[in-house]
Amino acid sequence: MIDKVDEFNAYRQQMNDKILGENNKVLKRIFNLDTNAFTEGAVDKKTKELLGLVASLVLRCDDCVKYHLESSYKEGLSREQIMETLSIGTLIGGTIVIPHLRRAHEYWEALENAND
Repeated sequence: MIDKVDEFNAYRQQMNDKILGENNKVLKRIFNLDTNAFTEGAVDKKTKELLGLVASLVLRCDDCVKYHLESSYKEGLSREQIMETLSIGTLIGGTIVIPHLRRAHEYWEALENAND
């Protein structure tokens, strides 16, 4: 499962480099806004990552879910905190979210296994 993490990060970086290489002001500003929104502020970074995780799960964006899972992992959030957050996202999103919940759970395990 370690390959899942490496593969996701390599593809994400490759495509972000290509997109930002287009030198489009609007896209650069959107990427910058996204980066800055999740920095430490009045709301701490851990909470912002959990909020992003719930929103991404409800919106059914697997790439976004992976990003927030990895950021949460790096911030030191526990498995229990992530599972509780995923349960809230599933409650809000309904049963249509369950396939994304499965992939989220699988990716969290990959993160744990990559660092064991």
